[in-house]
Amino acid sequence: MSPETITYALAGGVLPALVWLAFWLREDYRHPEPRGLILKTFLLGMGAVILVLPFQKVVDTWFPGMALPAILLWVILEEAFKFTAAFFGGLRTLEDNEPIDPIIYMITAALGFVALENTLFILGPLIGEEVTKSVITGNLRFIGASLVHVISSGIIGVSLALSFYKPKRERIIFTVLAIVLAIAFHAGFNLVIVHWNNAGTMLAFGSVWIGAILLLLAFEKVKTIAR
Repeated sequence: MSPETITYALAGGVLPALVWLAFWLREDYRHPEPRGLILKTFLLGMGAVILVLPFQKVVDTWFPGMALPAILLWVILEEAFKFTAAFFGGLRTLEDNEPIDPIIYMITAALGFVALENTLFILGPLIGEEVTKSVITGNLRFIGASLVHVISSGIIGVSLALSFYKPKRERIIFTVLAIVLAIAFHAGFNLVIVHWNNAGTMLAFGSVWIGAILLLLAFEKVKTIAR
């Protein structure tokens, strides 16, 4: 594997994620989060991919062939590690001081996860010198798989935002329910892609774009929350 191959894969995986990150950070232009914390959260999201892979390999051993339990466990692991990355990135800091901040940190962690995950997906075809396939893979993941990570993490972020000024017990309940909803959305996307062929792909991609619109609307709602 040449350094050039790794560089191309990183560019194809990281640059689109940074484009998405710039887009979502614009929602918090009035009181932006410190760039150092954003970078830390993004890198922790990338590191989450490395940590989650061994667990997913164990799941594959237990449930080979993309069975329903395997898909569900994969999603649970990914959502748990993305949430952990966001928590140790910005959620537990003093900079998490207004309702919109949890959404920003959750999405940033998700895009860090997307950056390295997409790099690994692109790297396979490049190693086999299938450049066209690699470009197609990158474009499809930019449109679909990247957004599903953003939206699933965004669901948790919106829950944290809407319960920002509520008592701790209510925040915990909101967060648990949001994690369940995020897992259901993410698992549903994967199941439809795997088992419904072309029709499933169209349905899954349509659902993530609807989810993106709803997430933008949620941002506007969160901006109106007062102490």
